[in-house]
Amino acid sequence: MNKNYIFIDRDDTLIIDKEYLSDPAGVEFPKGSIAGLKRLRDAGYGIILITNQSGIGRGYFTEDDLAAVHRRLKELLANEGLELAAIYYCPHAPDANCDCRKPKTGMLKAACKDFDIDLKNTAMFGDGKADIQLAKNFGITAIQITNGKKGPLPDADFVAETLDDAVVWFLQQHP
Repeated sequence: MNKNYIFIDRDDTLIIDKEYLSDPAGVEFPKGSIAGLKRLRDAGYGIILITNQSGIGRGYFTEDDLAAVHRRLKELLANEGLELAAIYYCPHAPDANCDCRKPKTGMLKAACKDFDIDLKNTAMFGDGKADIQLAKNFGITAIQITNGKKGPLPDADFVAETLDDAVVWFLQQHP
């Protein structure tokens, strides 16, 4: 039986963007992030993190640094009774022309290989053009989170200020 999962971007969607975050102490959640994740959990959705981390490919930080940030992220989520089903990241610089860098679909393909995902009941939640285009490239719902910082993107299926607002809409579409 398929389990329902959603895909979520990390920086400026799940956590506040600190531009090339390599210090675990910098992990902070924007307004509505934890509440939205709890709604998804309570509705039976697993949460899969999908993130470009070109700071590795650019030499700004290491994969060990990224692992430390993600350990802290998981710890903070666990304190709220939440967990991520998986984390997929692209470590490559933008000019590497890899298959995994958003908006290419490599990370979503890997997640679908690892998990039995019902694509009719999933979405990509993210703040930027690459997130929205990734969803379009993969044929799933594209939901933009602005956190009051960005204007709406034209290709988004829904635009919300907070993750919680986006989740409320998503769950109305997928009862």
